Formats: sequence, C-alpha cells, structure tokens
Amino acid sequence: MRLVFMGSPDFSVPVLEALVEAGHEIAAVYCQPPRPAGRGKKDRPGPVHARALELGLEVRHPVSLKSAEEQQAFADLNADAAVVVAYGLILPQAILDAPTHGCLNIHASLLPRWRGAAPIHRAIMAGDAETGICIMQMEAGLDTGPVLLREATPIGAEETTALLHDRLAAMGSRMIVDALARLTDLTPEVQSEDGVTYATKIDKAEARVDWARPAVDVDRLIRGLSPFPGAKCDMAGEQVKLLASRLADGSGAAGQVLDGLTIACGDGAVEVLRAQRPGKRAMEAEDFLRGFDMPDQVG
Repeated sequence: MRLVFMGSPDFSVPVLEALVEAGHEIAAVYCQPPRPAGRGKKDRPGPVHARALELGLEVRHPVSLKSAEEQQAFADLNADAAVVVAYGLILPQAILDAPTHGCLNIHASLLPRWRGAAPIHRAIMAGDAETGICIMQMEAGLDTGPVLLREATPIGAEETTALLHDRLAAMGSRMIVDALARLTDLTPEVQSEDGVTYATKIDKAEARVDWARPAVDVDRLIRGLSPFPGAKCDMAGEQVKLLASRLADGSGAAGQVLDGLTIACGDGAVEVLRAQRPGKRAMEAEDFLRGFDMPDQVG
C-alpha cells in the first residue's frame, strides 16, 4: 500500500521500520520539527526524523496541519492510508479524510481505557493487571474511533514504563502490518462508553515520592515514571531519581531506610533497584550504594 507515516518519538520508530520491511511504499513521513538539544542547544531531528532520513524517505515537519496549503500537500500524496503513532499534532478532518482508507492509529492501551497522552505510564501507576495495543480508525474525538484490532498483554510485577514501552512498540509494529494486510476484511468495533478513562500528560509535580503512601502505590509510581521524569526523593541532601523498584518485606516509619535501598512506606516497604544521583549515570542498587553514604531517613 501507499502510506503516509506520522510519528515522532522512539515508540514510533519500530513501526516505521516494520512498514518498510513489509514492502509498503512510504509516500512521506510526518514528524515533529527538530528541537534544540545537547550542550550547544542546536536543533536536532527527533527519533523518527533521523531514522526516516537513514531510510531515504521524504520527511515533513509542519508546525501545524490547519492551513489549506498543508492539507492540500497532504492530499496530493494520494495515500491509501496514513499510519499514525505518537505523532504529536491534532489531525484536522481534512487530513483524516484524505487517504482512501483514512488514518489508522496505534494506541498503547485497551481502549476505551486510557485515552490520551500517557497510557503506558498511567496503566502502571494505576496498578492495571494488563494493557495492550489497539489499532484504531481515527476520527475527530480524542482516541474515540472504532477499533480494528486489539491485543492484551499482562503488566509484569517489576515492569517499568521503559520496558513496557518497548514491548508495546514491538506489538504495535506487528499488529499494524497485520491490520493493513487484512484491512478490507476487518470489522470496526465501536468503543463502549463504559470504562472510559483519560491518560493525562505526566506532570513533573507528580514525581515527588510520598513515603507515607502505601508501598504498593510508591512502587507503582517509581515504575510508572521510569525513565521520565523519574520519581524523586531527598537522600542526604541530594535529590535522587528512583528508576526501578519492587515490593519488599519490612516496616518502619515512613521514609526510614531499613536495609540498603529498602525503604519503609506508610504500609509495607519498597526496595529500590536502580537509582540516579544528580549529574551521575543511572546505577543498579549495588553500584549506587558502593559510592554513597546512605542516611537513616529519606524524604
């Protein structure tokens, strides 16, 4: 098929690669514009932009798709379908209608649960037992379109957003190739109005660990916010980022260090498995403790 690909971050890259490998013609790749990055703050292409250039594909990065000129340029691609995954711009109706088979979105949740910007983070933070991928026919509403394919997967007890992100990206890549191969035979499933939840964008203010919370909540917060923005707490006057954890035995006053990186919560305890000091690389617990004088209490 002749496709337009629309995506920006790391999550989208395996999908683009899978479409190319499956033999689809990529008429153009749409992504977010280059952003200032690095010490020199020079504009740097995002992950999809960089990979598309390596693959020799045409890249477009408009700041908006609202103008008649941009919409006409999109329509002139004469695409059979557009594949959209974590693109970052709202698609006007004219864009949604332009491809012969419309725009297909790869969404990292079991819709209608976790519509919106941060479904992977929110699923872990909420303690969901499972999540998955939905291939959805896009419409004007926020992730409201009918679902063409869905597949569930359990969330591991120690799984972080980073690990789940990679698994779901691989699932989405496989499923979109399958969906395109069977597109005319798939029956769209209208989303239920029951069970709708919204995965709002992660606010950095959420990252502060409240050790008075139950251990199960603290553990979910740490895993759900890893790697970005990372759950944070005060240790010996430093703000340390906590990047992996699991539930542990033990109890004590909230924030009390019980052993190594095992810390008491309001109910139960959490063992931190990976942490990062300011200006340092992320380290496994054993390496972190080797160069750090742990206090008796964290905040």
